[in-house]
This record gives sequence, C-alpha cells and structure tokens, in this order.
Amino acid sequence: MRGLLILIVILAIALVAGDRVAVVLAQNEIARAIAAEYDLPDQPSVAIGGFPFLTQAVEGTYRTIDVGVGDWTGGDTTVNDLDVTLSDVSAPLADVIDRRTSSLVAATATATAVVPYDTVQNFAPSGVESISDSPEGLRVTGTFSVQGIPVPATVFVTVTPTADGIEVTPVSAQPAIGGPTIPLALLRQTLTFVVPLEQLPLGARLTEIQPGAEGLHVTAVAHDVSLSDLP
Repeated sequence: MRGLLILIVILAIALVAGDRVAVVLAQNEIARAIAAEYDLPDQPSVAIGGFPFLTQAVEGTYRTIDVGVGDWTGGDTTVNDLDVTLSDVSAPLADVIDRRTSSLVAATATATAVVPYDTVQNFAPSGVESISDSPEGLRVTGTFSVQGIPVPATVFVTVTPTADGIEVTPVSAQPAIGGPTIPLALLRQTLTFVVPLEQLPLGARLTEIQPGAEGLHVTAVAHDVSLSDLP
C-alpha cells in the first residue's frame, strides 16, 4: 500500500509538472507570434489563466489570457502599461502551436493603460503649463486669456470618455492671488479639448477614465474579438 501511495504521488507531481511546462511553452509561442506578426519592439508577456492548462488546451478553450504589451501608439497618442485581458478564449491547440493567432477569438477583451499627462498636454490649448492629479481633482495650471488679457490661474477639470477620445472639461477655476475671476463659460470655450483615443487594441472602446499620479488610467472593453486585431 505504501508503494502504491508513493507511485500516485509521483504520478501527480509528473502531471502537474507537465502541465506547467506545457503552459509555459504555449505562452512563449503566443508571445513570439504576436511580436512577429505585429512587429512589436518588445515581446509581450503572456499568461494563460486557469488550471489545469492541458484540459483547456485539448478543449481549445481558455478562461483567460493576459497579454502585457507595454508602450503602445495609436495614431498620435502613446499610452504606457497597456494590458489586455482576453476572457473565454476559443483557440484550437494546433493553431496555437503553429503561431496562427487569427483563429484566437475572445468573448470579451478588457484593455487597461495609462495616458501620461505629457501626452494629454500635447493636445491642450496654448497657455497650459502643467496637468496633474491632486486631492481636489485633476488640475490644470497655466495662463489663460480673459477678454484678451493673460490671467494666471489653476483650473480643475473632469475627464470623460467620448466617441472621439478623452474629453477634458473645466469645472472650476482659481485665479492667482489678486487676479481677476475667470468666467467658467469662457474657460469651457477655450480650454475644453479632446485627447484622440477613441479606442484601444482589439477595437476596445473607452468605458472608464481615472486620474492617477502618473497619468490617466483608462479602461476599454470589446466583445467577440480576434487576437489578430491586436496591433
């Protein structure tokens, strides 16, 4: 009986080890395929979720596949820390091994990234000197024209997802000490602008934007997407 128990333990360890080796190989193949197919400067990180992996591979379906792209440029906008989580992925094992990513289809793709404030400022009107997060909200400092007179001020803004990207809208202003009050309506005419990021890879549309210390943390979601759409 003791010998049988030892054999069972050894077999269990071998199966687990084999499963982990298989998942690493599959992750490396997917990462190499994506980097080669889309000419990425760096190979993305890939993590296939769920256990055991071999069962998922045989069935050709995976609970989650996380792809860490890093920096990504779409049009004139560059984002950092781009991560894409694919959920309920259909991927035949032969296609994964042969690096054919076009047949990998996910029920849902959720992309997250950081839009640096330097990037946001590139699309801001002239006069904007800095954009940063603060306990009071997202803060824009600069010198703004009031009836042709330049007025230094701090303006607090909101950011919302739109069909064209990230819309920045003034909601309040604090003029410099001794400076004139800036009418909010005037500010909205001159300081409302859009950062063109209407979608992230896989056709994911913006759904949420949260200011952070290093930039705007954005989330985008797409449904029924192919991994071949990942740029």
